[in-house]
Amino acid sequence: METVHQLEIKPGMSIDALVKGLGHCGFGARRLAEAVDIYEKMLSGNFTKFLTLSGAMVPAGMRNIVSELIRNGYVDVLVITGANLVHDIIESFGCHCLGSSESDDAGLRAKGISRIYDVFLRDEDFVAFEELMQKILPEGSETLSGRELMSHIGRQIDDEKSILRTAYEMKVPVFCPALPDSMIGLQAWMFSQTKRLSVDAFADIKEIVDICYESEKSGIVIVGGGVPKNFALQSMLVTPKSFDLAIQLTTDTPENGGLSGATLSEAISWGKISEKASYVTVYGDATITLPMMVAATMERLEKSKTASDNQG
Repeated sequence: METVHQLEIKPGMSIDALVKGLGHCGFGARRLAEAVDIYEKMLSGNFTKFLTLSGAMVPAGMRNIVSELIRNGYVDVLVITGANLVHDIIESFGCHCLGSSESDDAGLRAKGISRIYDVFLRDEDFVAFEELMQKILPEGSETLSGRELMSHIGRQIDDEKSILRTAYEMKVPVFCPALPDSMIGLQAWMFSQTKRLSVDAFADIKEIVDICYESEKSGIVIVGGGVPKNFALQSMLVTPKSFDLAIQLTTDTPENGGLSGATLSEAISWGKISEKASYVTVYGDATITLPMMVAATMERLEKSKTASDNQG
C-alpha cells in the first residue's frame, strides 16, 4: 500500500513534475495524474484517437488547444457541439470578451451583449456570423452528410487557428450530431428556405461506425458529456469492439442518472468501453483540467522525442 506523499511546490517546476507529484496525492489530484498517464499512452501508441467536446470550451478560451491537438495529429475523430463550432467561427473574425458573472443581464441585453457565465459576446459578432453563414453554406442538389457539411464550412474559414479549418486541412472528420441545436443549424434552415440544401443526418452514423470498425485499438477523451459523448460511445455498440482507453473530464456526478455524469465504468456494462480498458474520470472544471492534462502530456512526449533523437 502506497503512502500519501505531501506535495511540495518548487520554484520553476514543470507542469509534468507537478502532475507526477499529484499522482502520489489523493482525490482529484491522483485522478488527474492517472489521466495524463492514459493520455500519454493514447497519443504515443497506435490508437485511433477520439475527442468529444461539449460545454462552452471555445468561449472560455480552449479553442487553440483543440486546434493544435488536431494539427499535431493527436485527434483522429472530433465529435463536438454546434455551439462550440458557432463560437469557433465567430473567433475567426471577432472575439469573446471577459466580463462578470454577476452582471446586470437586463442591462447587458440593452447594450446588445450576450453572456456565457463571465464571457461576453456582442450582437454585431452574431450578425457578422449570420452574414458569413449565408455566404458559405453550400447550395446544390447533392445531399451531404453532416460531416461533409462541416468540411465544406471549414474549408472557407480564413483562420489557421480555427478548429473547423484545421480539421479540414488535416482531413480529420468533424461530427456534430446535434447540429440543429445551434445557430449553425438555425442559419442552415433559414438558408434552405430560399435555396436547396440537403443534409442527411443519418449518414454520419455510418461514417463514424466505419471508423470504429476499422480501428485496431481506440482511445477517447470526453470533455463534458452530452450528445457528443453518447454519439461517440454508441458508435462502438454495432461493432465487435470497445474503447481501449478512456478519459472523462466533467463537473457532473452520476447520482442524477444524467449522461454527462455517468461513470466510464457504467459504459463497460453497455459494451462501449472494454472491461480491460484503462480509464479515469477527472471531476473538475475542464477549463482547468484539460490544459493541465494536455500540457503535461506534451511535455512528456517532447522529452521522449528528444531522448530518442539523442540516442539516434
